[in-house]
Amino acid sequence: MLIVLMGVSGSGKSTIGSKLAAQLGAEFIDADDYHSARNKSKMAAGLPLNDEDRRPWLLALAGALAKWHVQQVSGVLACSSLKAAHREILGVGPHAGKITFVLLEGSKELIATRLTARQHEFMNVQLLESQFEVLEVPHCAIRIVNDRAPDEIVCALLAHLR
Repeated sequence: MLIVLMGVSGSGKSTIGSKLAAQLGAEFIDADDYHSARNKSKMAAGLPLNDEDRRPWLLALAGALAKWHVQQVSGVLACSSLKAAHREILGVGPHAGKITFVLLEGSKELIATRLTARQHEFMNVQLLESQFEVLEVPHCAIRIVNDRAPDEIVCALLAHLR
């Protein structure tokens, strides 16, 4: 089982993803750990990434998904995957067609409150508007509003996945 938890920054991808992976006995990757120093600096300065900035990052993540598939390991990837083109890159490889995308949603106000309250190495709350602007909601994803306790969201996701 390969799951990509997607959504704008602050939507809960890392929190929900790590809990979901633990419940499934799956491996977990936070895509933030794969960003280059250049990308992190750019975002910390309040500058949104463009597709050229994201491409090497997405290719590395696609490689991780392919590795899980080849090794027959279940995995959960927390990755914004904001555009259809990003999701297409993630799906290139032997795992093509094997990914379940889960969109974690929330209002701009809720997510802005989360971003303001947390300490993050490089995600700047100023970038939130640009993330909502480029988000292309997938038609085939499980969509869940993340406005409850993380354990409740994980239970709801497990019900969808089973």
